[in-house]
Amino acid sequence: MSVTAEFTVRSGHQGAPGLAHGGVLAAALDETLGSLNWLQRVIAVTGRLETDFVRPVPVGAELHLEARVTAVHGRKIYCSATGRIDAPDGPVAVRAQALFIEVRVDHFIENGRAEEIDAALADPDQVKVARAFEVNP
Repeated sequence: MSVTAEFTVRSGHQGAPGLAHGGVLAAALDETLGSLNWLQRVIAVTGRLETDFVRPVPVGAELHLEARVTAVHGRKIYCSATGRIDAPDGPVAVRAQALFIEVRVDHFIENGRAEEIDAALADPDQVKVARAFEVNP
């Protein structure tokens, strides 16, 4: 199972002058990896995210992200992702390995804020099987 996404690096995503902030790139990878859980129809949270920054990503670049599930063992979902600059076959800029842990909805009810939980439950896009994913932080 895999998913692809595109992330456009804008000036608000800048860290060092003219380059994407590593934390923003990690967030885009995490969002892309997390969307795999929707495809599996499981509720899961990031347990571990390891990111390798292979080359700088300039502001204005379009990062092509691909994530895939590599294994499932009980409640553990192992996955990996790659981000390539300006084309699906462009140079690799970032890689990630992640572990997601399947949780029950009670996890969010017990730890989240009631207003946001109610809003998410009222949003039909959150409960649809087919969902458009947005990875731009």
